[in-house]
Amino acid sequence: MPVAHIYTVAFQGIEAREVDVQVHIANSGAGQFNLVGLADKAVGESRERVRAALEAIGLSLPWKRVTVNLAPADLPKEGSHYDLPIALGLLAAMGVLPASEIAGFTALGELSLDAQVTSVMGVLPAALAAREAGRGLVCPKINGPEAAWVGGLSVLATPSLIGFVNHMKGVQVLSPPEARLADDEPNAPDLKDVKGQETAKRAVEIAAAGGHNLLMIGPPGSGKSMLAQRLPGLLPPLDAREALEISMIRSLAGELADGAISRRRPFRNPHHSASMAALTGGGLKVKPGEVSLAHLGVLFLDELPEFQRAVLDSLRQPMESGEAVVARANAHVRYPARFQLVAAMNPCRCGYLGDPAMACGRAPKCAADYQSRISGPLFDRIDLHVEVEGVSAADLSLPPPAEGSAEVAAKVAKARKIQNERLADFGLRTNAEVEGELLDKIAKPDEKGAALLKDAAEAMRLTARGYHRVLRVARTIADLAGAETILRTHIAEALSYRRLTQAR
Repeated sequence: MPVAHIYTVAFQGIEAREVDVQVHIANSGAGQFNLVGLADKAVGESRERVRAALEAIGLSLPWKRVTVNLAPADLPKEGSHYDLPIALGLLAAMGVLPASEIAGFTALGELSLDAQVTSVMGVLPAALAAREAGRGLVCPKINGPEAAWVGGLSVLATPSLIGFVNHMKGVQVLSPPEARLADDEPNAPDLKDVKGQETAKRAVEIAAAGGHNLLMIGPPGSGKSMLAQRLPGLLPPLDAREALEISMIRSLAGELADGAISRRRPFRNPHHSASMAALTGGGLKVKPGEVSLAHLGVLFLDELPEFQRAVLDSLRQPMESGEAVVARANAHVRYPARFQLVAAMNPCRCGYLGDPAMACGRAPKCAADYQSRISGPLFDRIDLHVEVEGVSAADLSLPPPAEGSAEVAAKVAKARKIQNERLADFGLRTNAEVEGELLDKIAKPDEKGAALLKDAAEAMRLTARGYHRVLRVARTIADLAGAETILRTHIAEALSYRRLTQAR
């Protein structure tokens, strides 16, 4: 009996590798159902789900030896999305469906015991792989909207196994899914809610304009979290390519609700008990972590020193390279991780260092011990350090500020447009990504600014990384001001956000 073929995918990072599902039914070895091709336990259990699903639609496996090979055999196969392609391959091998037509599809989906096709992760990258291979896609109905975003692709989103069989036989027609856009928050937090804190608001504006990392240090209740939560509302919406890039990661993580894609930049806020695998990716099945889910958006770490030091230091490589590399004995994958780090912390454990009314009894050792939990190399990778003062009752009684998120977002968009025009030929998005000779070219200050930066670098003992980050911030400040040349005032403001570190 000839071998029936259908295709599916195996995921390595955000890459979808093609898998050829080969089904052969032989007369010898009655009643055997062999599944080969380096399958994990979830894939191995597909035999029982497929058997029950076929019985649910009135079919049974022939009393012969069934062999399903997932090729290439040396590529690890994980997950329950192999159920549907195995079932369709069996139906083609049994003659229920035309084998020549089935071979033109890439399929993925989990089968329930009553033959319903249930949701799986990774449909969007699978759809892109199917289009590149020139095949159609068969997927669960609930995942259809995310597959519909891939143009030039025939998508059959089926609610059940019998629904697909009936479609192929012409008994019923599966309507094509429609691409769906997620409803962004209508009442997003506004900067007008934050009273006082003008210096911190300015730092947030600069961070948004240039994609810079930001650290806010201040006592409890000073508004650090409020400011961080309002940062996404200042960022420009994702363009189509960026939205697709982020949605591929979210699809692999199973976080695309109803298959709808959002144009709003991600904002991730993990708890300080998060593990290294949760933050940078990994785990048993090597899934994307928070740094990748925050790609092209904001990763907010509140109570920064409360994170485990090893977990924080694992951020150093993604912050520089823009990708998270997860290396395991059985896997080596890369996830994009071009995120903007925003962190908040108290100045010391009790939080009231320098407050005369609530003085810290162990100062300054308390502050030195607490802040030393953040390693010097990580501290040096943060572009903007801003002191957030406590808010007084007089500040709270003030009327709302005239400038809110809409006004600041307009200024940020204008600065981002300048950067896009300047950096388009280099494949970069923001000033925070610029380095090397290009940084020397676009961020060269005038004579007075260069003299100030040289003196400050010696006085503040700036590292080479810190020196270049001051230049990047100054370039962003100049862009916000609409200035072509970086002036002394721009350098001075950038230096004011470069905090002297505690002894470590």
